[in-house]
Amino acid sequence: MIQPELANRATVIGTVQDVSGTSVSVTLTSDRFSGLSFVHGQGHKIGQIGSFVKIPIGYIDLYGIVSQVGASAVPEKAALSMPNGLRWMTVQLIGEGYRTGRFQRGISQYPTFEDEVHLVSEADLQAIYGRSDKQNHLVRVGHVAGSESIDALVDVNKLVTRHSAVVGTTGSGKSTTVAGLLNVLSDESRFPSARIVVLDLHGEYAKALSDRANIFKISPDVRNINEHRLCIPFWALSFDELMRVTFGSLPPDGKARNVILEQILEAKVASLTAQPIAGVDPSSITADSPVPFSLNKLWHDLYCREFGTYLSAGGANPSDQATWAYECDPLGAKIVGDAQSAVPPRFRKVKNVASDPEKINWLPDVLNIRGPLEALGARLRVARYDFLLKAGDWHPELDGTTTKTLAELVGQWLGSDKPITILDLSGIPSTVTNDIIGNILRVLYDGLFWARNFSEGGRERPLLVVMEEAHSYLGDNGSSAASIATQRIVKEGRKYGIGAMIVSQRPAEINPTILSQCGTFFAMRLSNATDRSHVTSALSDNLEGLTSMLPVLRTGEAIILGEAVRLPMRTMIQAPPRDRRPDSQDPLICDEAAPEDSMTPGGWNLKMHIAADYRYFVETWLQQNPVPTPHQEGITHMAWQDFAPFTSSNIAAIRYDEDQLLLEVEFLNSTRYHYYDVPPQIAQAFDQAGSKGTFLASTIKGHYRYSRV
Repeated sequence: MIQPELANRATVIGTVQDVSGTSVSVTLTSDRFSGLSFVHGQGHKIGQIGSFVKIPIGYIDLYGIVSQVGASAVPEKAALSMPNGLRWMTVQLIGEGYRTGRFQRGISQYPTFEDEVHLVSEADLQAIYGRSDKQNHLVRVGHVAGSESIDALVDVNKLVTRHSAVVGTTGSGKSTTVAGLLNVLSDESRFPSARIVVLDLHGEYAKALSDRANIFKISPDVRNINEHRLCIPFWALSFDELMRVTFGSLPPDGKARNVILEQILEAKVASLTAQPIAGVDPSSITADSPVPFSLNKLWHDLYCREFGTYLSAGGANPSDQATWAYECDPLGAKIVGDAQSAVPPRFRKVKNVASDPEKINWLPDVLNIRGPLEALGARLRVARYDFLLKAGDWHPELDGTTTKTLAELVGQWLGSDKPITILDLSGIPSTVTNDIIGNILRVLYDGLFWARNFSEGGRERPLLVVMEEAHSYLGDNGSSAASIATQRIVKEGRKYGIGAMIVSQRPAEINPTILSQCGTFFAMRLSNATDRSHVTSALSDNLEGLTSMLPVLRTGEAIILGEAVRLPMRTMIQAPPRDRRPDSQDPLICDEAAPEDSMTPGGWNLKMHIAADYRYFVETWLQQNPVPTPHQEGITHMAWQDFAPFTSSNIAAIRYDEDQLLLEVEFLNSTRYHYYDVPPQIAQAFDQAGSKGTFLASTIKGHYRYSRV
């Protein structure tokens, strides 16, 4: 049996030689020159960057992370004499543990000269990182890299309300990591009342979270019961946000802007009178209040004011619409336009000829906003802005009344029967994306702030907002609507139960104020030095040596730092199953799998035996909707017949609709494809084939048009 004192000696790897703040210089003992040590039959690599060491001092153990090894770790004053050669390490102190097993961040005392430095055992790591079966606020997100038996645990309390950031270059596994985190945080057995909103700019997460999310998108697939139409009513925008997406940049102190402000306020007060909201006094309403009003009526009234003419002979009153000089159609009816459908009226041209008794003049008091009015009219008429300007049941009638209220809109996002709400913003015009995101964040924050003491509020049921591709709307200038709303969340949201998860491949392009408020970082592979420096500057710990590892992290590997973890840790994030991963994988140019085992229908190495047809290519482009519609597929009704049970290395299920000549193939990775115009005899032969993968590769792929569904 090994004596305790001998066992303790077996873990000694060096001694303290220099202490400067939290940075400790350590010389390795001569018997550790090989860099490999065995303790209790376990091999330990000595001097691994990011590994832990322990410095016992009395009744406590100081813990630190190795940040430098070798020549670069030699203290400057010892560099000339080199008393210990190059066997040096630099250690950053980060916490201390007690004999009772308790561990805490920060240090109460420092090591001194010649204090022993020890390897950290697996038992030490268990004490440091904790155990989720004993602390229900800890959730497992993976395992510590290099030690699969040690769970990587994060504190869900601090992860959500003290904000977090997931950063990593393209291809580092960032989206898969976010999906894995959301799977853990929405686990119904542990968190049945979880509440998460995902701002999904590229439509990546619907597939990954379809079993636990309601998805709102501009063009939902009617065949998917989890997909709903995304509606963001314009009247929920603040006045400044609304002006930017409707009238553009009018002078801030100009007459036109003030007139529009007054008319919007009047319209909102009138709407509230026509459709009262319990407990809301019309006198308390401002132009920023999320109260419905008819933008179509406002546009029509301003259009008449700007373009209108009237019959001015005999001192006619221009405010009397009976004197307005409308053009007439071939049947003699006046062309007065239609406010609800945004059809403008047509007015006769100005006429002031001395010999002609009929005089036509402009209506007085114009605002000189003809260009913005024509642009707004076009937006009201085109379908691309319907999610905003014709927001379904939230679109106001001319009197400002709506079928559904703001409470029902917020209830859709926050009060659904599923823990996650995905707002798919992939179809939103880029010109208004920033203002739309700013509006969404402001509505969520304001609602949770004012209702903070109710069971639906943020204090009682906190909300996590996940912001994908954050660099595209949280720019460095900090003056955009989205950036202002996010700054408010990260600065004040903790107190009211709203947390942010910032996800980006370019942290250098994000406002530093936002990044500095993130308490926890999931730092994945980052090759760009500027991006790494922004992450390092946002960290509270002195861990530059640890962040220098970022360029060499493996795909799916992250360094987790900050408040949600007891100590920084290099972690392999647990990826969700293949059929629950985001739709963000790189398209395959050349499939490495054998044709009979492939789970993709295309690529450069597949010979196409049919002519390409770009009609539907253009149709989906013009519709701004990548999902094939029943019209494009030629489907009038579905009469699927499943193939007989089979086993396959790549195919999960096959079914066929003989009436539509439509073949559906579902692969084991949960991707589904429709092949069109497949004859019944081919489908029958496919059903009877011994190897489904071989038949698919030889007879179906490349011979029939297909689409992913």
